[in-house]
Amino acid sequence: MAMEPQAGWHILDTGSIWLKEFAVALGRIVPTLNWCPEIRNFGWFEDWERIDHVRDPRLDITRFPLQRGYSRFPVARLFPFERAVASRIRSTSGFPERTTLICTAPFYAPVAESWPGPVIYYLTDMTKEYAGMDARQVTDLDRRMCRVAATVCPNSFRIAQYLTRDAGCDPAKITVIPNATREQNLLERPLTSPAPAPADIADLPRPIAGIIGNLATNMDWEFLEDAIEKRPGLSWVFVGPTAMGIPDRAQSRRRKNLLARGGNVRFVGPKPYGELARYARAFDVAVMPYRKQEPTYSGSATRFYEHLAACRPMLSTRGFHELLSKEPLLKLVDNGDEVAAAIETLRSTDFRDGVEEARWRASHEGTWKVRARDLVAAAHPDRRMVA
Repeated sequence: MAMEPQAGWHILDTGSIWLKEFAVALGRIVPTLNWCPEIRNFGWFEDWERIDHVRDPRLDITRFPLQRGYSRFPVARLFPFERAVASRIRSTSGFPERTTLICTAPFYAPVAESWPGPVIYYLTDMTKEYAGMDARQVTDLDRRMCRVAATVCPNSFRIAQYLTRDAGCDPAKITVIPNATREQNLLERPLTSPAPAPADIADLPRPIAGIIGNLATNMDWEFLEDAIEKRPGLSWVFVGPTAMGIPDRAQSRRRKNLLARGGNVRFVGPKPYGELARYARAFDVAVMPYRKQEPTYSGSATRFYEHLAACRPMLSTRGFHELLSKEPLLKLVDNGDEVAAAIETLRSTDFRDGVEEARWRASHEGTWKVRARDLVAAAHPDRRMVA
């Protein structure tokens, strides 16, 4: 069922959780329509739209069919998708020449090139570094996107450097918009001691070190096993899915070892996004054990901003370039011995590191509301923003 034309900004697409969070925040500043393709084997033949009412966060997303392999030869040549997608979006826009289109992936470059209004390129991943990607093709698409977009908003300085160096992006177009946390996660005052633990970890003895995220290849499981061995008196909580495989056999084996360990090491499985803050606040110390590899290294650490809002002490590896400049909000560690030493120091101060208020203050500038405001300001510098 086709929607009635209306004014507003369009986001193509809102598939990931962080893009959904961003879309919710942007929708409170400007009217938005959110789009997300559904990859289909016969997408070129289908013509339908379906509105999904997402509950967490609350967001309406219009789904539409898109041919599997739409961006790759020969499918891209046989079934060009850009005109149909642009026409679909344009049909909901009363004045498309004045309507902003936000593209969130390089593969939408052909759509951006056919869009009559202003284009924003909001890039939240070093896409060319994903397994199976044709890096040359993706760089070419990034180049095309940078050429047509009036405003380019990568979520990290590493991606900004790549866009200027390899994709020929005009630096004057670029505003870095890091990832963030939702405003509801902010506390009224700094949290100087852990909050009560959720029921599924309440029986664990304190102190509790916690890890939240997709518990797969971007985690350094060798580091984690070493850290756990060096601090046997510490409880470890892992919040997130473990279904994704890990290509590296050694890393995969170490995750398997920890999954089977039991005792003071507990995996509680994936949780709804809205519940993650309860776990983050309950930790005595948060651990961000990222493995240094792409595309993780060049991105923006959403989990950092979640833990920032919880105010608890943080330990992090050097697996995210963005986090290398975040001390003293967190402490960088390289191995199990350094984790053990940091835990011992925290234990001596009852897990108060004196940075709680600094994290609390910084968290108020690290919300999706702030990110959406900054993106609108970058696209329309003369637009008056309401706090």
